[in-house]
Amino acid sequence: MIEKYDFGCIQIGGRTYTSDVVVYPDRVDASWWRREGHLLSLDDVQDALAEEPEAIVVGTGAHGAMRVAEDVRRKLRESGVELHVAKTPEACRLFNALAAKKRTIALLHLTC
Repeated sequence: MIEKYDFGCIQIGGRTYTSDVVVYPDRVDASWWRREGHLLSLDDVQDALAEEPEAIVVGTGAHGAMRVAEDVRRKLRESGVELHVAKTPEACRLFNALAAKKRTIALLHLTC
């Protein structure tokens, strides 16, 4: 459960993170970084896809600076994975709502 998000900072399970994160059902990966900074590419989502989620929530930053590549959208569609893309504050709310119902992973950009 994501408890709080502010620009550049997120609290999950009582722990505070200050770098971009991947939130899995059972853990948080705080070492996540994208190959191309503000572009989410297929390489960036491979570990998440290996977990066989029902849904992936992408937080594009406080102001929505990160984009999701079309091949990512296509791969998730082909894999039957729901994709939700929103600015990070809304993505946090979406993750909490979806995670209560289905196996959900969040990929969250915490700044811009």
